[in-house]
Amino acid sequence: METRTLPFFLFFALVFLLLDTYSAQSPGFVSLNCGGKGNFTDEIGLQWTSDEYIIYGDTASISVANETRKQYMTLRHFPADSRKYCYTLNVASRTRYLVRATFLYGNFDNNNVYPKFDISIGATHWSTIVISDADTVESVELIFLATSPTISVCLSNATTGQPFISTLELRQFNGSIYYTEFENQFYLSVSARINFGADSEAPVRYPDDPFDRIWASDSLRNSNYLVDVSPGTKKISTDMPIDVSIDEMPPQKVMQTAVVGTNGSLTYRLNLDGFPALGWAVTYLAEIEDLAPDESRKFRLVLPGYPDMSKAIVNIQENAQGKYRLYEPGYTNISLPFVLSFRFGKTADSSRGPLLNALEINKYVEKNDGSLDEEAIAGVISLYSSADWAQEGGDPCLPVPWSWLQCNSDAQPRIVKISLSSKNLTGNIPSVLTKLTGLVELWLDGNSLSGPIPDFTGCTNLEIIHLENNNLTGELPSSLLQLPNLRELYLQNNMLSGTIPSGLLDRNMIFNYSGNIDLHDGGRRQRRINIIVGSCVGAAVLLIATVASCLFLQRGKKRHLDQEKPRNSLPVQRLVSALSDTPAEAAHCFAYSEIEDATKKFEKKIGSGGFGVVYYGQMKDGREIAVKVLTSNSYQGRREFSNEVTLLSRIHHRNLVQFLGYCQEDGRSMLVYEFMHNGTLKEHLYGPLTRGRSINWIKRLAIAEDAAKGIEYLHTGCVPAIIHRDLKTSNILLDKHMRAKVSDFGLSKLAVDGASHVSSIVRGTVGYLDPEYYISQQLTDKSDVYSFGVILLELMSGQEAISNESFGLNCRNIVQWAKLHIESGDIQGIIDPALNDEYDIQSMWKIAEKALMCVLPHGHMRPSISEVLKEIQDAIAIEREAMTLREGISDEMSRNSVHSSLNLGSLELGGAESYLSVDESIAQPTAR
Repeated sequence: METRTLPFFLFFALVFLLLDTYSAQSPGFVSLNCGGKGNFTDEIGLQWTSDEYIIYGDTASISVANETRKQYMTLRHFPADSRKYCYTLNVASRTRYLVRATFLYGNFDNNNVYPKFDISIGATHWSTIVISDADTVESVELIFLATSPTISVCLSNATTGQPFISTLELRQFNGSIYYTEFENQFYLSVSARINFGADSEAPVRYPDDPFDRIWASDSLRNSNYLVDVSPGTKKISTDMPIDVSIDEMPPQKVMQTAVVGTNGSLTYRLNLDGFPALGWAVTYLAEIEDLAPDESRKFRLVLPGYPDMSKAIVNIQENAQGKYRLYEPGYTNISLPFVLSFRFGKTADSSRGPLLNALEINKYVEKNDGSLDEEAIAGVISLYSSADWAQEGGDPCLPVPWSWLQCNSDAQPRIVKISLSSKNLTGNIPSVLTKLTGLVELWLDGNSLSGPIPDFTGCTNLEIIHLENNNLTGELPSSLLQLPNLRELYLQNNMLSGTIPSGLLDRNMIFNYSGNIDLHDGGRRQRRINIIVGSCVGAAVLLIATVASCLFLQRGKKRHLDQEKPRNSLPVQRLVSALSDTPAEAAHCFAYSEIEDATKKFEKKIGSGGFGVVYYGQMKDGREIAVKVLTSNSYQGRREFSNEVTLLSRIHHRNLVQFLGYCQEDGRSMLVYEFMHNGTLKEHLYGPLTRGRSINWIKRLAIAEDAAKGIEYLHTGCVPAIIHRDLKTSNILLDKHMRAKVSDFGLSKLAVDGASHVSSIVRGTVGYLDPEYYISQQLTDKSDVYSFGVILLELMSGQEAISNESFGLNCRNIVQWAKLHIESGDIQGIIDPALNDEYDIQSMWKIAEKALMCVLPHGHMRPSISEVLKEIQDAIAIEREAMTLREGISDEMSRNSVHSSLNLGSLELGGAESYLSVDESIAQPTAR
C-alpha cells in the first residue's frame, strides 16, 4: 500500500482543478474516487478524479461480487487512532450543495471486522457509519448552504475497525432549491428520497436528475424501508413531459411514474434513521392519468390511529393548475417519529383513489459553530502550510482536536495546549498565538524560531511555556510578569540577552534560562540555583519518606487484618483484597446464628437454581433479606461464591441488587441480599404472576431501562469493567415499586484493562448465550449485549427464550423466530397479545430493531449497552407522548383545526432533537 505526499497549497490547487474539470459536466460537480489512480468517466457520464494526492491514509483494492463500478474497486483507509482525517473541498459561498460519501468495506483489511466510525462536516457531527455487510454500499448525504470558501469532510472516532471511504461527491444546486429559513443554523441530512411507481429496482440519478440526487425505487422493500403496502396499490406511468420547473425540481423521469390506490388508499411505513427529530418533508405530485370530465381525484393524508388528525384535501390537478404539472405540498418544519406510518385516503366525493409520485424527507442537523480559536489558529497554519502537521483539516477542536493541540470541553471550545516541539518551525514566534486567550500550555521547544518573545499578556491562563532550544533573541519582556498563573518557564539554549526582570526571579516557579550567554540575572544566579536544587532535594526526601511511610502502614495494616480475619473466610478475603477497589472488610461477614434467626431456621423458600436455594429472612432491625445458600461444596461452587463476594463488594448501583454480606462457617457458604418483593421478570412475563395482571408496555420499557442502566454501570462505571455473563429474565429482579435490578454475579468476569476480550471457558444459559462467545471462547461486553437483546425480544413477545412449541417448525429459539417476523415487516406477529394493543407501534418498532442489532452474529456489529439504553429511553419518550395523545389531546388539537398526521412543531433553535409544541401558523401544508 502506498501513501503519497503533496504540499498543502498543491492540494488546494488540485481542488480548483477538480472544479474546473467538472464545469463542463455540471457546475460544482466533484467526484473523488478514493484510493484510485487516474481519472475516468463512468457509465452514466460522471467524471471521476483520483484522490491519490491526499497526504495521509493508505489505499486498498477490493473485489466484491456483483459490483462492477470502477469507483468501488478501491478505497482509502486511515488508522484507528485519536485523529481525524479530512478532505477539504472548495465551494462557492452562499450556494447550496449536496455532499455524498459512500463506503464499501469489501473486507479490505482481511479481518472481517465491520468498521464503525464517525463522519463530520466541519465541526458538526454528521453521522455514525456502521458497516453491517461487507458487500453492501453504505451512503450518507447532506444538503448545506456554504458559508465559507471551503468545506471539510472528516472521518474519526473508530469504535471498531478502521475509518475508510470509497467515494466523496459534491453536487452544486442552483436557485432556491432546498431553501429553508433555518439554513444558517441547520444542515439537512437526507433520510428518504423515494421514487414511487418505479419500473425497476435501479435508482434514478444523473443524467436524468441534473443535480445527481439518487431517487431510490419503491420496489426495494425490506424491513428498513417500505412495507405495509395496502391492497390495490397499482403502478402507473406516462411518456408525457412533466413541468417540474418550481422549487426542488424533481427529475421528469421520477414524476412520470406513480402509484395509485385503486381501493381508495395508499399505506406505507418508513423507518427514519436518526429520528425522532425535526425534519423537512415534502411529497411530489403530478396528475398523469386521464380523468373524465365527471371524475375527480381528491385525498388527504391521515395518520393511522388518529383519524381526526389530517391534512387539508389535495386535488392535484387543481392545486398544480393543470395536468402534467408538479405540485409539491409539504412541511419545511415538522417533528417526525422514528417509524413513520402514513396513509393517503380518498375523500367520499372522489371517484379516483390517491396518487403519489415521489417523497423526500430530510432531518435537521444542528450546526456546531466550532471552536472560538479557529481563526487565530488558521493564522499559524498559513505560516507552515506545507508541513505534515498542518494538514489535518476541519475544525481544530471538533469533533476531535488536531493531534498537536488540546481543547477544553466547552460547547464552543478554546485551545488550551499547543504541542509543536521539534516541528522544524522557523521565523518569529507567530504573533497570532497571543490571541489564544484560553491557552494554558505552549510547547515550541526544539525548533529554529528566531526573533523576540512576543507579548503574551492576553493569555492570562498561561501556566507552562517551553521555548528552549531555539534561536530566540532580544530581552525578556516584562510582560511575562503579567501572567498570574505562570509556574514553568523554560528558555535555555537560546540567544537571549539583557537583564532578567527581577520579578521573574522572585516568583515561586520553575525557571530555566541557562545557555543564554548574554542573559544576566543581576548577580542573583547563585541564589536561584540554590532554590532549584533545594526544591529538588526536598521533593526527593519527601518522596522517599512518603514511600517508606506507605510501606510501613501497609505492613502494619496487613498484620492487623490477619489477626482479625475469621479463619474460614480467609480465602474470600484474600480474593477480595486482590481484585476489589473496595477494602475487603467492606463485605460484611454475618454469623451463622444471625442468618438462622433471620430466616427462622430457613423456613421460607423463595427460589432455587443451580447454585442452591434462596430463603426469605428478616433481620432484627426490620430489614427484609434474601439468603442464597450454596449447596455445592465443590471447587467450582466455592469459586463462584468467592467471585460473587469479590464483585459485589466493589459495586454499588441503584439498578444492581444490593449485596449486604456473606456467611462462611463450617463449610457452609451463604450470600445475603436485599429482598426484592416482586420476584423476577421471568415470573411476570410467562410465569405464575402473569395470570390476570400482565405488565403493560411502558412498564416493560421502564424495566428494560433500569436493567440497561445496571449493565451500563458494570461495563463503563467499574474499573476494570465487569462482564455479567449470565443475563436473563430470571436474573432481573423487581422491588416493591416494580423497579428492576440486575442480580446473580456468580459467573461474572473482570475485563482485563486494554484487552478487547477475556479468554474464558464458556458459561451461561442456553437461549441467552452469545453464539460468537460459544464458538471462540472469547468473552467481551458484547456478549452481555446479545443476552440483553434476547431479553428485549422477551419483553415484546411475552415468550420464553427457548421453546419447543411457541415458534413453529424448525425454530426453537426466540431470536430466529422474531427475526423472521421483524425483517418481513410483520411486527404484529411477535407482539404479546396480553398488551391488548395498548402501545405505540413506533416505540415497538424502535425496540424490535435495536433488539435485532443486539443479537447480530458478530460482537463488533452490536451496539454498546449505552447505545441500547439511549434507544430504550427514546422509545419511552415516544410511548409517553402517545399515551398523552390517547388521553384526549388529539381531540383538542382537532378542535383547533390543526390538520397534521405527523406531530407538527415550531423550530426551536436550542435543539433539533426535542419534541415541539404545535404552531398553528405552520400547520397547513406548504405548496412549494
